[in-house]
Amino acid sequence: MKKQPEITEKTRQKFIEVFCELYSQKPIEKISVQEIANKSGYNRSTFYQYFTDIYELVDSVENELLNDIKKELANKELSMHTVQDALHCLDKKEHLLVLNALLGDYGSPRFLKRLKKEITLDQLELNVLQNHSVTPYLIKFYLSTSLSLFRLWIQRQKDLSSEEFSKLVENLYSRGITPYFKE
Repeated sequence: MKKQPEITEKTRQKFIEVFCELYSQKPIEKISVQEIANKSGYNRSTFYQYFTDIYELVDSVENELLNDIKKELANKELSMHTVQDALHCLDKKEHLLVLNALLGDYGSPRFLKRLKKEITLDQLELNVLQNHSVTPYLIKFYLSTSLSLFRLWIQRQKDLSSEEFSKLVENLYSRGITPYFKE
């Protein structure tokens, strides 16, 4: 008897949700298949019908999120001029649990590297010196700072609206942090 696709996907999603909840709370090395299966309400053998191990599960989660970003960017006019515009693709309710896990305290440094590669420089209209010795430093600063701020925003459960967050980052780049100091 074949399983119904919607039930199969629901089971798979349950494993992903439980994994992401656990990964938000502890390192991947401390998460067991047994724990994921128990908290999902299934047994270990069911887990192995979907994933060979936890690392395949995390690869699957990362790949799905990065594919969503690619699709979102492909559907937009590539008039991206800030990393925040590119990160706006991730600003969806359904991504929050996964982002909390991947960008959280125990998250994947590899995912951050992959995310930086997705936000390709040709999509960004950075008004920086071209072919200058400091150019790679400026680009690295811009990408790293933007991703760090985005990560903090996700970890803080999006305590600012998307518009407030984007405006804050834009102001930090254009005016620095001085306007935010007490006088």
